[in-house]
Amino acid sequence: MEKQQKSLHLKASENFTSLTTILFDLDGTLLPMDQEAFMKIYFGELSKRCLPLGYEPKALIDAVWKGTGAMVKNDGSMKNKDRFWKVFASLIGEQVYEQIPVFDDFYTREFHKVMDATQPDAWADKCVKLAKEKGYTVVLATNPLFPRAGTLARIGWAGMEPQDFSLITTYEDSSYCKPNPAYYEEILSILSKRPEECMMIGNDVSEDMVAADMGMEFYLVDTCLLNSKNRDVNGVRRGSLRELYSFLSALPAREANM
Repeated sequence: MEKQQKSLHLKASENFTSLTTILFDLDGTLLPMDQEAFMKIYFGELSKRCLPLGYEPKALIDAVWKGTGAMVKNDGSMKNKDRFWKVFASLIGEQVYEQIPVFDDFYTREFHKVMDATQPDAWADKCVKLAKEKGYTVVLATNPLFPRAGTLARIGWAGMEPQDFSLITTYEDSSYCKPNPAYYEEILSILSKRPEECMMIGNDVSEDMVAADMGMEFYLVDTCLLNSKNRDVNGVRRGSLRELYSFLSALPAREANM
């Protein structure tokens, strides 16, 4: 396997003269995590914060899941934020619209306790900064299910800064979610890029490898590998964040291709 990965890296370093843009997933990719523990702490803290508002934890969590599901199925007719709150309010009550500031504040306070479920890796920041130094447009292509405050928090946990990225997808700005190809098409449209100019780096085979199906190059970070549909990944360029850094080091600098 090690020899296969090395050969893939060498091949990759020779075939990316048209590459201009690198998209990074966040959860499980730049920010390694125990997903089950993440959700447990997240919902626990959110439930405690919302108890004074009169929301029973189970009903609240069920409503969050259904609102999240609605975002995943969003058809582009409204932003993910509006889709979420429309479904959430239909289950919890219209009064929740007046309480949105409370939920927003949660992501600047209690949400930071969820960091206990993550295992930040210093190689993540090194990979992002290396891509920038080489002249690539760097995008944080995290599934836009969280508000900007929650996304910025997780960027910080991973040891990075928002300014490290030319574009960050959040539920306020996005109209689709992974694994819908339209999510990636929206990014391409914003940046005026073609698929063949881009590489997606992620850990979720079902959600992130959609980009490869669209014509983007792909790198699978396998430290927190997710492959719910058991898709064949033999021959897929893959490795840890440290191995990703070596791969990025071998890519041509953009200045040399301009």
